[in-house]
Amino acid sequence: MLLQPLTDKLRDMRFYGLLSGLQEQSENPEYKKLSFEERLGMLVDTEWAQRKERRLKSHIKKAKFREKALMEDLDLSPERGLDRGQVLYLSQSEWIKNHLNTIVIGATGTGKTYIACSLGNAACKNGFTVLFFQMSKLLRDVSASRADGSYEKLLNRLSKTRLLILDDWLLDGLSLIQTRDMLEIIDDRYKRGSTIFATQLPVSEWHSRFEDPTLADAIMDRVVHNAYRLELKGESRRKRQKNLTQSGH
Repeated sequence: MLLQPLTDKLRDMRFYGLLSGLQEQSENPEYKKLSFEERLGMLVDTEWAQRKERRLKSHIKKAKFREKALMEDLDLSPERGLDRGQVLYLSQSEWIKNHLNTIVIGATGTGKTYIACSLGNAACKNGFTVLFFQMSKLLRDVSASRADGSYEKLLNRLSKTRLLILDDWLLDGLSLIQTRDMLEIIDDRYKRGSTIFATQLPVSEWHSRFEDPTLADAIMDRVVHNAYRLELKGESRRKRQKNLTQSGH
């Protein structure tokens, strides 16, 4: 087969990795020393790697992380109160396969959002779909979806996402309607998806943030008993960075 018709077909089928690999092999005579199976294997490896990279970029873009956070940049120093082994285990995303949750607790500025986004980024690398929401925005989106008739569509999107990250969880108390909405979201995801709850509040104070105690019990039962916990300690990292900057000046 002539090279041009072949490349046209590969481009039409969007086999861009095979296309770039074929062009490289056709321009480098060293590849002629390899067997057909070896050359084919290299082409397939190139296609697979490029597809994986495109899928990762797509997952990260759709997740809409608040911070560009990577596990390899995470500060696991002892004063933060983090168990290195537990964090590394969570970064492998096995808990997402088992539909478990993670609760990240810490005072303002201790890095809850960064850790949540780091775990979300790791989940994307491991092939899972992720969505990041600040609680206030999610509640606004839910309210707006009721008004424009897209409520079921939003619930379906949330239920199908493998990892949902809720930042500033229960920073403000929830009304009766908001509590019902959160119960429906959490119930839809129960044993189907995983959720990261990043919050300033210890779990013992969650119950009082829901207007209806019965609905609060239902939410707590679906969240707390199947969740890993990361509790951050120390002063605000933003305050610490400000002090270091001022010292540098």
